[in-house]
Amino acid sequence: MSISFWRKKRVFALLFITFVLLLFMSSDTVGKLLYPIKYEEEIRQHAAKYEVDPLLVAAIIRVESNYKTNISSKKGAYGLMQLMPDTSEWIVEAGRFPSSYKDELEKPSVSIQLGTWYLSWLHKEFNGNTAAAVAGYNAGQGKVNRWLQNQEWDGTVQRSDLIPYGETRHYIQRVLYYYNKYHTLYAEEWGIPPEKKRSIGQAP
Repeated sequence: MSISFWRKKRVFALLFITFVLLLFMSSDTVGKLLYPIKYEEEIRQHAAKYEVDPLLVAAIIRVESNYKTNISSKKGAYGLMQLMPDTSEWIVEAGRFPSSYKDELEKPSVSIQLGTWYLSWLHKEFNGNTAAAVAGYNAGQGKVNRWLQNQEWDGTVQRSDLIPYGETRHYIQRVLYYYNKYHTLYAEEWGIPPEKKRSIGQAP
């Protein structure tokens, strides 16, 4: 028999074993394999400090960088939470962080702390409207304020199709997708009471 025949048999055997293992694993176990959360300690620590939903922070990191630390965008955003240089400089000054943080965005804890602080600030800026805060994280607080003031968007996920920026429309939907996945899989383990789960599309 040819070598390719045995290779195909090995591949089939591996697929079969994987299928059998998945059958005996719980749905949550499989889900956590498909939707892992890295840097849990840092996320939970800084989320607690700045009173932000830790699973929302995790969802934003997943969308922004997929947990890759030394990643930069075409626009110049850098680190786990993909902060722009001017934004990170403003956060360091406004949040009174060590000036060295500006050059340490590749460090997971620094990126998560600055990004979580910024998310908390946006949440307060938009009076608790999480959807607007998420949009602001992507498009900038100034643009989102204009959309709301000009009634181009009402600040809900349900009407996110009205957001002028296609990138931000898509961004909100992706963050919402991972946020809901993470809540289903990790809320109980992380000690987040079911009644505290809140939709991104609604202000509290």
